[in-house]
Amino acid sequence: MFTGIIESIGTIKAIEKSGTNLDFTIQSPISHELKIDQSVAHNGVCLTVTKLENDWHQVTAVEETLLKTNLNNLKEGSILNLERCMIANGRFDGHIVQGHVDQTGTCVNKETKDGSWIFDFEYDPISGNVTVEKGSICINGISLTCFNSGDGKFSVTIIPYTMEHTSFKTLEVGDTINLEFDIIGKYVSKLLNKK
Repeated sequence: MFTGIIESIGTIKAIEKSGTNLDFTIQSPISHELKIDQSVAHNGVCLTVTKLENDWHQVTAVEETLLKTNLNNLKEGSILNLERCMIANGRFDGHIVQGHVDQTGTCVNKETKDGSWIFDFEYDPISGNVTVEKGSICINGISLTCFNSGDGKFSVTIIPYTMEHTSFKTLEVGDTINLEFDIIGKYVSKLLNKK
């Protein structure tokens, strides 16, 4: 379980193919604090730490994960958002994030405002996933509030702190993003559409 509050940015140091899987070696400021078998969200994808050294850790993404997320687009030098699982003795700053990406979307517009940025995203609505005005959305592991919510589209505003401390600083129009929709909304949608 995660909150969507990014702890650190990691940099891909190596990618190795292992059958249909990919092993990612990630250098980050929190790698030395991790342990083998720990769950860590990488761009919002919950992956298990399999190897460790001082300033890097390794995780494996299976074919199913690669097909449904943007991890397949990463290259050596790419940055990604990292969050360790939440602890039960602190404030819950974001929203309930499981680290299970529902689908990908695309950045279709990026607009600089005076002191912030507005990003517009589109996704395939045939999945049944929805956003609601002022509801929560998780983009590449980041808990955000959406607006201009419509069928297969929504917008978010990014403040300077988030821009500086997450992968939003490298996000451009046309880029693929990981989307995890609000868990409560998913259950309500499924119950309402039950035949």
